[in-house]
Amino acid sequence: MKQVTIYTDGACSGNPGRGGWAAILRYAENEREISGGEPMTTNNRMELTAAIKALELLREPCEVTLFSDSKYLVDGIEKGWAKSWKKRGWIKSDKKPALNPDLWDSLLNLTETHRVALKWVKGHADNKYNSRCDELAVAQYKAK
Repeated sequence: MKQVTIYTDGACSGNPGRGGWAAILRYAENEREISGGEPMTTNNRMELTAAIKALELLREPCEVTLFSDSKYLVDGIEKGWAKSWKKRGWIKSDKKPALNPDLWDSLLNLTETHRVALKWVKGHADNKYNSRCDELAVAQYKAK
């Protein structure tokens, strides 16, 4: 399996408000930046969208290390929360509805195609790829 590294970020002006997402995909010596946005969304939706859009670009099953500064995204997958929510009909353990089931469902499907390990990185710190994703995501919401 090809080994791909992905960095993602989501940003919002207001929450909800104008939003942007971005990802950087790295494979061997190749690097690709992608980004987009929505006129009315939430930060968590943009974080999930960044991961989904990046994984959707992979043309074959890959071994992926995905870095994000979103605990919501990382813990949702790595701690198995999203799988549990789905099994319970998108209901959390506190009996409240899980937010963003459409995006979580897409992301769970992609994690079945690819071997994905999510890693948390501190946002707005010294990681140049996370910082670049933040720049791209902010530029997208400013353009909306």
